[in-house]
Amino acid sequence: MTCQNVMMSNHGQNPLRILEKHPVTLSIDALLLQCDIRRTRHSGPGGQHRNKVETAIEITHRPTGIISFAAERRSQEQNRQVAIARLRLLLAVRVRQVGTAEVVPSALWQSRCLNQKIACSEHHDDFPVMIAESLDAIDAKEFDVKKAAAALGCSTSQLVRFIASVPEALAIVNTQRSARGLHRLLP
Repeated sequence: MTCQNVMMSNHGQNPLRILEKHPVTLSIDALLLQCDIRRTRHSGPGGQHRNKVETAIEITHRPTGIISFAAERRSQEQNRQVAIARLRLLLAVRVRQVGTAEVVPSALWQSRCLNQKIACSEHHDDFPVMIAESLDAIDAKEFDVKKAAAALGCSTSQLVRFIASVPEALAIVNTQRSARGLHRLLP
């Protein structure tokens, strides 16, 4: 992703808009090539050991400027994994792939959405990709969740529950719905 293919928003609750493949769909290695990783010391569990070793990790996604941070583990590698997972979720929530009003569910979405029910744990690697796809669909349908759910092949209540599992995602959807004169979604 190049910087010219990212449109920055001027409001905190407006997502960044990209013109190409969503960064959350990239492999971890490809995603990290777009990032700066910084190791640092940070207070927290670990006592004396914590002060001697740089275990905190900060990852900055250069094209979007989105930053994730992890310092709660004593292991630098564990903090790195947590920071990567957080970055993927932040990208899923804060970046929208610009497309048309037509929503075509991906093969991943179709495999995870059966009988109008979304089956994806918050801890699964597919979760950020699924959140990004659902938010892109809601955005494409002008934040009409009923139309987005119909296009994705799930029930409206399933889609709202799925989005509500990430509080920031629900807040962004509600802000956009309010700006359009639509009622707020309840978790």
